[in-house]
Amino acid sequence: MTVLEARNLVKEYHLRQGLRTKALRAVDDVSFTLEPGRTVALVGQSGSGKSTIAKLLLQLERPTSGEIRLNGEPVERRGAGLVRYRRTVQMVFQDPFASLNPFHTVEHHLERPIRLHHPGLSRTEVHRRVLRLLERVRLTPVENVAARRPHELSGGQRQRVAIARALAPEPGILIADEPVSMLDVSIRLGVLNLLATLQREEALGVLYITHDLATARHFSDEILVMYRGRIVERGPADDVILNPQDEYTKTLAEAAPNPERRIGELRG
Repeated sequence: MTVLEARNLVKEYHLRQGLRTKALRAVDDVSFTLEPGRTVALVGQSGSGKSTIAKLLLQLERPTSGEIRLNGEPVERRGAGLVRYRRTVQMVFQDPFASLNPFHTVEHHLERPIRLHHPGLSRTEVHRRVLRLLERVRLTPVENVAARRPHELSGGQRQRVAIARALAPEPGILIADEPVSMLDVSIRLGVLNLLATLQREEALGVLYITHDLATARHFSDEILVMYRGRIVERGPADDVILNPQDEYTKTLAEAAPNPERRIGELRG
């Protein structure tokens, strides 16, 4: 039962302006919890602080104040404790074209996290796990896909490989930062459905970072709306979308495509 908790996170960056230094607060007193089998959507426009939250949770950045707890315990920032944490909390990056090394095969990309987090496995067992990962993300025939290099795959297939790589350490928490924004519209739904299926089957806690309220509503249990580094609204997905309380949330909801909206309403 992996539970990841962010408590009162603050992240400031210091920018030099001539002889002075100015503090830019990218994240301002943000708290939330990720639990097994639930998806939390973090929604906001570019520059709102969403990706900074992801970096803090992944220990790629240190918070200025506040803390991150895993199963009730503060996160260790070095040594074996950090390795265990990174095994438990994994990331699916936004750009599948940049997150995979073009010189190596798919099997190589999946072997590395398996060997790192499960040392002592035989070559046969590692290969078996690679093929099983490809099956789980619906990439078949598995032997054929394992032998390919990233440039031989489509964008959607590459993102599925990235998801398989994130699953290799057997995490409890998955952070997906705009996982479909770089993909063609026609294949986005398939990748989102895959993430939703994996969340249910693996009892993953998922943080889905997006600017798209429509997909946040359909693929998450709870929505957090972020604006200028702060959470301005939170609640069950349907409540936030259908009955927004904050003015910023209302603006996002009105801008989201709605096929049920009447033409007359659009014309105003």
